[in-house]
Amino acid sequence: MRIVTKFGGTSLGNGDRITRAADSIAAAIDAGHEIAVVASAMGSTTDYLLDEIHYDAADKDRAEIVSMGERTSVRMLKGALSARGVTAQFLEPGSDDWPIITNERGEVDVGETQRRAADLASNLDDVVPVLTGFLAESHDGTTTTLGRGGSDTTAVMLGHYTDADEVVIVTDVEGVMTGDPRVVEGARNVGQITVDELRNLSFRGAEVVAPSALTYKNDDLGVRVVHYQHGDLLTGGTLIEGEFENLIDMQEDMLACVTVAGRSIRNSTGILADLSQSLRDDGINIDAVASGMDSITFYISEDIASKAENLLHAKVINNQTLSSVTVDDGIAVIRVTGGELPNRPGVILDIVRPIAEAGINIRDVITSATSVAVFVAWDDREETLSIVQSKF
Repeated sequence: MRIVTKFGGTSLGNGDRITRAADSIAAAIDAGHEIAVVASAMGSTTDYLLDEIHYDAADKDRAEIVSMGERTSVRMLKGALSARGVTAQFLEPGSDDWPIITNERGEVDVGETQRRAADLASNLDDVVPVLTGFLAESHDGTTTTLGRGGSDTTAVMLGHYTDADEVVIVTDVEGVMTGDPRVVEGARNVGQITVDELRNLSFRGAEVVAPSALTYKNDDLGVRVVHYQHGDLLTGGTLIEGEFENLIDMQEDMLACVTVAGRSIRNSTGILADLSQSLRDDGINIDAVASGMDSITFYISEDIASKAENLLHAKVINNQTLSSVTVDDGIAVIRVTGGELPNRPGVILDIVRPIAEAGINIRDVITSATSVAVFVAWDDREETLSIVQSKF
């Protein structure tokens, strides 16, 4: 099996942890696996270096300075592997065999990186490459960086381009947890999670795998997160399944929006739960919810709108905070879903501007970490879909 394993800064935070990392790599090699290693800067070295730049450093100088953390890590880890009889080679920007190349815009040159990664993969039987995470090299030899979470990106990208079977992210957490163990009691490890689930969690604060890295994951590439104390690269942790689907979808069923108005609804504890529960108790599925300071709107199937209106009206007349309920039907929804959306500045504008320029009134826009839902009049749905498809 071909494995790319990435060791985070905490897992290389001191000599004992570097020893543990080298032991786990050597054990995987002894078991007959091909291994490539990506190393982050030891501990909080990168943050320390950035904090010590008290002047207006040029981007080129800044990249060279912060690269010193990763450059030190690969030398330490390569030395530990050599001490165990493992033939290893550290690679960094400037090395003849360095694989990750960026273009003049600072973006990964996919063709050149694929070619170099293939060359790297062809030698995994003979040598274990230990690569600096986070860093890249431009065509003119300048050191560049892959941005926040760049070591994760290095690992999954390398796994993708070397046709690896699995990428193992070694970090200071047990994998994905049901909740933050520092905050909630009884948090436990999640054995499997989909890439879409994790992407949404990552963009909402979960620090497990950098969202930018997950764009390189496909169905054939396994990604697993394990704790550095586990000591085994081949088992345990959380398995991340699937791949991002870039999709433009128009819901076939006509929707209605049922809106409940009230005074300072946003500040009224439990109002949303009470209204949603009344619909749930009668088996009404909610397609989407939009809320404001003085209203909550539920998008549901048009054919059950009257039923929902009556249920919510019963809540209105029994709650002094609420004032009225109304229904507007004949609504369509077009959804744009994709792992790259959060990395595209202005993506919502790119969606809504051409729709507005076509004279189509947008009823509502609801966003999540990886999707944008646009609500328009039913008669405008086909034109809206065509416009969105032309832009994405």
